[in-house]
Amino acid sequence: MKYILGFFALLGASVLVWLMFLYSQIRFDIDKIVDYKPNLTTQFYDKNGDLISNIFQKEHRIYTSYDDIPPQLIEALVAIEDTQFFEHNGINTDAIMRAIIKDIKARKLVEGASTLTQQLVKNLVLTREKKITRKIKEILLSLRLETILTKEEILERYLNQVYFGHGYYGIRTASLGYFKKELSQLTLKEISMLVGLPRAPSFYSPTKNLKFSLARANQVITRLYTLGWINEKEHKDAINETPVVYNETLTLNKAPYVIDYALNQLQNDIPDIRYGGYKIDLTIDLKAQEIARESLLYGYEKIKKRDEYFMGKEGDDSLSKTLNGALITLENSTGKILSLVGGVNYSDSNFNRAIQSQRQPGSAIKPFLYQVALNLGYSPASNLIDISRTYSYTQGDEEKKWQPKNYEENYKGLITLREALLHSRNLATINLVNDIGIDVVYKGLQEFGIQNMPMDLSITLGSFSISPFEMSQAFTIFSNNGIQVKPYIINAITNSKNQTIQFQSEEKYIQSPQQAFLITSILHDTVKRGTGKLAQVKGLEIAGKTGTTNQNVDAWFCGYTPTMQTVIWYGNDDNTPMRKSETGGRSAGAVFAHFYRNYLQIHPEIQRTFEIPQGVNKAMINGKEEYFTDTSKLPKTKMMKENQQGIEF
Repeated sequence: MKYILGFFALLGASVLVWLMFLYSQIRFDIDKIVDYKPNLTTQFYDKNGDLISNIFQKEHRIYTSYDDIPPQLIEALVAIEDTQFFEHNGINTDAIMRAIIKDIKARKLVEGASTLTQQLVKNLVLTREKKITRKIKEILLSLRLETILTKEEILERYLNQVYFGHGYYGIRTASLGYFKKELSQLTLKEISMLVGLPRAPSFYSPTKNLKFSLARANQVITRLYTLGWINEKEHKDAINETPVVYNETLTLNKAPYVIDYALNQLQNDIPDIRYGGYKIDLTIDLKAQEIARESLLYGYEKIKKRDEYFMGKEGDDSLSKTLNGALITLENSTGKILSLVGGVNYSDSNFNRAIQSQRQPGSAIKPFLYQVALNLGYSPASNLIDISRTYSYTQGDEEKKWQPKNYEENYKGLITLREALLHSRNLATINLVNDIGIDVVYKGLQEFGIQNMPMDLSITLGSFSISPFEMSQAFTIFSNNGIQVKPYIINAITNSKNQTIQFQSEEKYIQSPQQAFLITSILHDTVKRGTGKLAQVKGLEIAGKTGTTNQNVDAWFCGYTPTMQTVIWYGNDDNTPMRKSETGGRSAGAVFAHFYRNYLQIHPEIQRTFEIPQGVNKAMINGKEEYFTDTSKLPKTKMMKENQQGIEF
């Protein structure tokens, strides 16, 4: 007897030492559960609080706290997975004994008898292999965990960690994904479907096997009824319900060009942006974004149809395969980007032409040249010389000549500054710049924020590269009454601790609102009766400028209303010419009108007319009304002053 007792004592001591050894191998794993920091999904929202996209790394998980989990969901989970959860200390001894008996009979591990605590341990720090040592480690960690965390803390970690099928990690992610509902909005049947998933998430996923998912949910509902946790009516109603299940992508990305650009802006300053669980509020208006996407595609299809028409008519087989476009819309007063479309089809090309492309602006640069002239004392009524000149220059050792022409290939002789700009007269513009001095114009453009230009007369025709984004920023000196604002897309960032950073617009005073208005008045005429007529929208005042480069390689329209500004570009990605018919007015101006006609349907309240700043006066000159300021005065001998009060623009 003495030896037997000694043997069992030795055996017990050996088992204890072995258990201590096992625990020593895993004791630090408990920290991963206590200091639970899972990868979380970052969500992007538009200015109205509508979800634009989910961005995540490996696991799509939207966290929820225990306080936001409905009590009925907790009851359903406990009922089907671990009825004695709130009574046991981490393991269910009775269930373990039943499982051991079944395992012995089957001569292998067939039943685990895992509590929710054990399932959490297995999910976070252990493998799923069916071995005795793994099971013992699980039990040891579970017992220890229950001495550190409360039951509620364990449940919170469990419901945020486990996989619910379809790429959804965590109960809130699954609720939003399968049912488009927050947890508090779920019905009993929907709750039962969700808590039934962790047993076999791929098999019971309602997007794969709805029939089996509903059957599993009915088991949960019946279990609740058996326990007396729901009444007969609740049981019957839940059994008979068939919820609507959504089968959608995980990212739900409604504006991929926008998200790419926003991520590019954030990733250097916030390295964990893809898995840190941030809430990013963007300046984007999703409805405007969709209209912009449709408008850009509308213009693209129109160009393609014209191509096909001329192919048939002229026997020309040079239909471009690289045609594309870009559109960016800002709020004038702040620079907030309301819509950003970097191409006609993101799935074909994720290159963001609105941000990354560098294209020649052509005549779209002319308002800046004329603004320099106005700020030097020219007025909209000043006469310019619209005649041809030949310029000599040296390229290498070779002497060459340049004889620019107007698009219409005619000459007006003398033409007012207003008429020259609204009809986009190349020769009048070149002669104006030549008279002012290329160095003065170059410096003026730099002050407007335009960079990377050559120091020669070619800048007069926009023969340098600029992106639609950069063009948008430059144009705000007109649309925002002389104050340039930098376009931006991030409105606010909120981290997982609910700490928020707000962003504001960056402003730079360039010129007086009076001087900026003179260009606005001319560009308004450009849309009414000049090169931008196709951009007209009934009931909305628009100022804008077309841009068409040599051989129709690029087609632009840069326009604005009293509150918003939009820049549109079309061209071939390989820089080959479009057809001669594809001018800025036809290709891009018509798209501007398409965008704003549709935008007015959802925002009829926007300001429709431009306001005339104080200090802008009006007079009759040569039988026509014209604006002038203290800087840009009209010719005195032909001017009759009129008080501008009461005049509407």
